[in-house]
Amino acid sequence: MQGMSVPESLSSRTGWRVLASCRPISAMRSSSARAWQELLALLCSIWLWVGAAQRTGPTPTAQNQGPKLKFRLAGYPRKHNEGRIEVFYNEEWGTICDDDFTLANAHVLCRHLGFVAATGWAHSAKYGKGVGRVWLDNVNCGGSEKSITDCKSRGWGNSDCSHEEDAGVICKDERIPGYVDSNVIEAEQNQVEELRLRPVVSGTRNRLPVTEGVVEVRYKEGWAQICDEGWNPKNSRVVCGMMGFPAEKKANRNFYKPVSKARPKHKHREDFGVPKRLYLERQQLSYRLHSVACTGNEVHISMCPFEFYKGNATAACKGGMPVVVSCMPGPLFTTGSSSKKKQRQRQQQQGQQRVRLKGGAKAGEGRVEVLKNSEWGTVCDDRWNLLTASVVCRELGFGSAKEALTGARMGQGMGPIHMNEVQCTGSERSLWSCPYKNITAEDCKHSEDAGVRCNIPYMGYETLIRLSGGRSRFEGRVEVALGTGSSGGPAWGLICGDGWGTLEAMVACRQLGLGFANHGLQETWYWDASNVTEMVLSGVRCAGHEMALSHCQHHGNSLNCKRTGTRFAAGVICSETASDLLLHAPLVQETAYLEDRPLHMLYCAAEENCLSSTARNANWPYGHRRLLRFSSQIHNNGRADFRPKAGRHSWVWHECHRHYHSMDIFTHYDLLTPNGTKVAEGHKASFCLEDTECQEDVAKRYECANFGEQGITVGCWDLYRHDIDCQWIDITDVRPGNYILQVVINPNYEVAESDFTNNAMKCNCKYDGHRIWVHNCHIGDAFSEEANKRFEQYPGQLNNQIV
Repeated sequence: MQGMSVPESLSSRTGWRVLASCRPISAMRSSSARAWQELLALLCSIWLWVGAAQRTGPTPTAQNQGPKLKFRLAGYPRKHNEGRIEVFYNEEWGTICDDDFTLANAHVLCRHLGFVAATGWAHSAKYGKGVGRVWLDNVNCGGSEKSITDCKSRGWGNSDCSHEEDAGVICKDERIPGYVDSNVIEAEQNQVEELRLRPVVSGTRNRLPVTEGVVEVRYKEGWAQICDEGWNPKNSRVVCGMMGFPAEKKANRNFYKPVSKARPKHKHREDFGVPKRLYLERQQLSYRLHSVACTGNEVHISMCPFEFYKGNATAACKGGMPVVVSCMPGPLFTTGSSSKKKQRQRQQQQGQQRVRLKGGAKAGEGRVEVLKNSEWGTVCDDRWNLLTASVVCRELGFGSAKEALTGARMGQGMGPIHMNEVQCTGSERSLWSCPYKNITAEDCKHSEDAGVRCNIPYMGYETLIRLSGGRSRFEGRVEVALGTGSSGGPAWGLICGDGWGTLEAMVACRQLGLGFANHGLQETWYWDASNVTEMVLSGVRCAGHEMALSHCQHHGNSLNCKRTGTRFAAGVICSETASDLLLHAPLVQETAYLEDRPLHMLYCAAEENCLSSTARNANWPYGHRRLLRFSSQIHNNGRADFRPKAGRHSWVWHECHRHYHSMDIFTHYDLLTPNGTKVAEGHKASFCLEDTECQEDVAKRYECANFGEQGITVGCWDLYRHDIDCQWIDITDVRPGNYILQVVINPNYEVAESDFTNNAMKCNCKYDGHRIWVHNCHIGDAFSEEANKRFEQYPGQLNNQIV
């Protein structure tokens, strides 16, 4: 029988073959034929039962999908573009089994996540085992599908896999243009995608940030208004959050009312300003929305209930006028001395902030850190969402949250993890007002540190700076706009390279919106010089945290540059990610001890200037030097590998120790009095930057042996043991007393990092002339301001019982 020769006929796609074979077989008249017919009828009934079961169960098709799908990356350890793939279906997060998984499947899933393509995939729960359902199994995509629902599979929830078979994906670190993260508000059809405040009152149109104006929404090729009937402060709060402001304030709507409705009978002096207020009468209004009803906690107006006008929108909103909103800017964006004074007074009344952001490239983004028991710690990303992230953003003076970041997207923190499963409603004034769980040892790791990207006001800083001559948009000579040129546009000019360094380059890259600085260049002769401008600015000195170069110190209109040629113009190379070095403070405390080392063993150390200056007058090779020794374990918790500034071609060979130095000074070791006076110092050249150890599943990349590449990989650390040369401070001339031991990594900012504030480590120590006690070691910004003051006022130890 030809109908029985199709084993795959039980599938719904090939069911027509079985149906074809289920017709009466008129050609078979014998008893054997009747037996075959009975067998065939039995098989057909089985097929119909299976087919019915398949039709009633959920299948991953676009037609029967039901609830909208969401996708996310999870697991440990991983970068932001890789991880265990998880899908939200039927109100529950679950995983995908690795059976029959292919790169084509990964392509489709990475596009769901907003990346252009996949570069690989992982099996056997490489990123850890998930929890909940295994939603999909035996997924088979061609690679071009728009959705995973278009791929073949066993159906939703139909799997024989355990979580030991959870699949992971590695996506190409390139976003789809215009993509909106699944953890960001996704604007559907007939939703509000873009919104703006249009200033209309005279005197405010050219002032940034725009804090008050008519609310307009993008509609087709232009902008449309919202009718103010039923509008309330809760709606204004949502709009202000989208615009980057933490709160709303009452607007004076009289400035915006049409004059025909508000014109007085007699003309007074103040009415001379009325013609300036005729904007709304002159403007052809086109209403798009009405009946907006937000709760005030939404992070985007598209999440609020509202209605669209249909038909002739110009005849709508007869009883009202366009919505006008006024917002209150945060401290970073407050203009005017009186406003700033009020902000400072408010901050002093509130005391020190208990929430901060670290590791972000620009204002309003970073890893969330909270202050508890005078010590800063991180927040675990379990149940981290936009509502909770918005509370953080508004508390810090920004708008609502644009993204709630998980998986240590802003780099890993160190120290305690203070909060887990924080669940805010969005109305809280502080993150500490939200319900949360305390951390147990098994709950979270720093690979799950939560972060945020907040909405911030548009300031237009990026229009005042540009790069020229570089090979890509991330590099070039820095040009700034000063004044007005002959053509009416801004007058562009170069910056003098004298004194230009990493901190200045960090500010330039931030202002350009290009992330962090890889290099700050004082010479740029190797870039294209066909369209160079004149040098117009010199003496730029930045602290590194400014939002624009105009906020840094500079010589103003008087150019004072030693080398004014184009080849000596300042340049930058920017990068979206950066390293972040931290010293493991407890190890310093555990390994510190004194050694009296004979001078005849210190010739090489003296050659590398690792001893105090008085050692030159010693009676070599007799006598000894007293050394405070300790180990240094330096972690890279950033998002890019730490590499020495100089390439291998310019490393310096030291014959005495027989190794290369890739950085002249990698760390400073200082012994300070409580008032900050330096009494002893040491320094460590980076004779070997390498990956000594790494976190689980992070591969070592850098090794010094055989003139290998030097650096510290993300998730790895470099260990300088206490028993190697120069890993000490020469305290031979130090008198007994109470001191502060300070270690600073990358002290000259030779290599760019995402955060320089955590490069210093401090310890209290007591030296009695024979022994030394080192304790209370911590990263420089790990404690509250009050705790740091207590640390600096340390009265000393009365005994060796360190509590």
